[in-house]
Amino acid sequence: MTEYVERSNLKVSAKLADFIEREVLPGLELDPKSLWTGLERLVDRYTEQNKSLLETRRAFHSKIQSWQAQNVGLARRGDEQLKFLQSVGYLVPAPEDFSIDTKDVDTEISSVSGPQLVVPVSNARYAINAANARWGSLYDALYGSDAIMEPPASGGYDEARGASVIKWAKVFLDETWPLEDMSHSAVSAYKVVDGELIAFSDTGESRLKTSNAFRGFVGGADAPTRVLLHHNGLHAELYIDRAHPIGCTDRAGVADIYLESALTTIVDFEDSVAAVDGEDKTNCYRNWLGLMRDDLSETFEKGGKSVIRRLAEDRTYVSPEAVQFSLPGRSRLLVRNVGHLMTTPAVLDQNGDEIFEGLLDAMITSLIAIYGLKNRNLKSVYIVKPKMHGPEEAAFANALFDEVEDILSLDRHTVKIGLMDEERRTSANLSACIYELRKRIIFVNTGFLDRTGDEIHTSAGVGCMVRKSEMANTAWLSAYEKRNVASALSAGFRNRAQIGKGMWAKPDYMAEMLSKKIEHLRAGASCAWVPSPTAATLHAIHYHRVCVADIQQDLSATGDWNDATDLEALLTPPVVEDPDWSAEQIKQELENCCQGILGYVVRWIDQGVGCSKVPDIDDVGLMEDRATLRISCQLLSNWLQHDVISVDELEDVMHRMAAIVDRQNSADPLYMPMQIEPENNIAFQTARELVLSASSQPNGYTEPILHKRRRAFKQRAVLAKAS
Repeated sequence: MTEYVERSNLKVSAKLADFIEREVLPGLELDPKSLWTGLERLVDRYTEQNKSLLETRRAFHSKIQSWQAQNVGLARRGDEQLKFLQSVGYLVPAPEDFSIDTKDVDTEISSVSGPQLVVPVSNARYAINAANARWGSLYDALYGSDAIMEPPASGGYDEARGASVIKWAKVFLDETWPLEDMSHSAVSAYKVVDGELIAFSDTGESRLKTSNAFRGFVGGADAPTRVLLHHNGLHAELYIDRAHPIGCTDRAGVADIYLESALTTIVDFEDSVAAVDGEDKTNCYRNWLGLMRDDLSETFEKGGKSVIRRLAEDRTYVSPEAVQFSLPGRSRLLVRNVGHLMTTPAVLDQNGDEIFEGLLDAMITSLIAIYGLKNRNLKSVYIVKPKMHGPEEAAFANALFDEVEDILSLDRHTVKIGLMDEERRTSANLSACIYELRKRIIFVNTGFLDRTGDEIHTSAGVGCMVRKSEMANTAWLSAYEKRNVASALSAGFRNRAQIGKGMWAKPDYMAEMLSKKIEHLRAGASCAWVPSPTAATLHAIHYHRVCVADIQQDLSATGDWNDATDLEALLTPPVVEDPDWSAEQIKQELENCCQGILGYVVRWIDQGVGCSKVPDIDDVGLMEDRATLRISCQLLSNWLQHDVISVDELEDVMHRMAAIVDRQNSADPLYMPMQIEPENNIAFQTARELVLSASSQPNGYTEPILHKRRRAFKQRAVLAKAS
């Protein structure tokens, strides 16, 4: 049971109150009384508005479901959807032409394109790795993945594989930083002569074709140990060490090539985190504090030795003009708060009711981020706001952060907002949402996984949804991705804010990522999500091969993005009028969904893991979080509703897939099998409930059930320990 202490007229988890008062506030110019009084003010002023917005969601959903039931044929047409949604106020008039007016934005967000990591704040080691992923070893990324050849075998260093990596990397240097009349593979030495980088070989010397691509060096000019290069806004570093096991075999002594990789990282309190009470929230806030205060560390065992992981320092160089300067050693950090839906028992109001978790996150993550403003000379606090439904909710978030700034004595619009374009009403009214945030918006990002879940939930009454593998080819999804770029460019995002694309969900399939994810840049996105530091380094290659600034300039100049504003396509539900799938195809989809649901949920409930690489039915590791769970649950619910599958079939497959998940996790000493007593296994029953109750959940979200069941599991564990 949570122990509470009285603070102002609130009841605060004792662990959270102690953390705030002993660890956070002593380094800031804010006393505990002012903080708790401010939080109470926030709760008093915004709770009823929050409730009203959620009621608006429910009212719209009820009207949509009623109309779909009475107009099934018409509801399959985007033009009819548009007329109906306009008539009920779901669609609002687009604002007249405007440009965002966001100021004081760090360049990694405003004007440089690059990979973006998303990391759960609950895992300190992952958070440190993500923050340090600003720079990544190209050699390691190529050698340790399937990017250019089959995945490496276990064992010692493979010299042939290493030679292939080095050869590929030298070709990349030739493509990106070409020398006038020499290949980087022929270079025997790099020297800095009169402020210019000169490459020497057995037959002569050469200069970079683009002279200003050389930005600095470390060491002596005659024998630099690090050479800094620049291209398309991103840096790379040649690491030269002739005593290194790799450098001693290289003609020029190059031991590695480091690429500036994850320019930005979203530290996530939402979809990838399982935080259900005051204890969990405190642990998350403590890791965020460590990131902002620069002192987060983690000790772990590796190879039989104790290793301490710390945050990287900045990197220092000497410029061609002999002036010392530094570059950030860490990714620029954004923090994703929770959405407007959930409440948290971490704090109770004066009536003893849980407060909205989004209000708590707004206050505490902003409070902690003041350390970043002080210690890292950040220009702003960057908060990502997910799962908002339409312009009214965007306006609510804007007003909420006005209040937070006043309580924390921050200048107006110090807190910036990244808008997740991941709910149907937001994507249909995206320009209006951007307008409401025009003085503090710093990105729009397509959360296509949640957006798909909301599409299925919203359009459930129209008919049977297509299989997940077919969703990428539907009209609404194509329109959605294009409109995100179109709306952002129209609102003046170029050189001011990020235009983002969603996650690559296969962390072990880097060759496929290198082949496909470059299309995000060609579509005009200035950042796209990746699941790991390795993926960030490999994805950085795309930003050297494609200049996003040129793409966005061309799109803006030619007006091609105007062709992407077709609302009718966006509002065309992805349904199959007469499904002709074979019994085997239906079975495969059912098994795949059930196995994925169980594999994710069992870790969420039993171990509090909100995001992880979960083996699918073919043992392929896929990144799973609540967004992917939402899709699978909504799809199966839809198929139950339209008699594609039966409850009996679902139950049978759930039990069979539980056995597979048990096998896949058999090596985990913390794992508790679901098939021993499935009727008493909380994780198994959670997965079952998530599907059978999917249609009745608010907007099809999984959080209410997951939180309830995780708390039940924790309570059972406490009682078992006490007995």
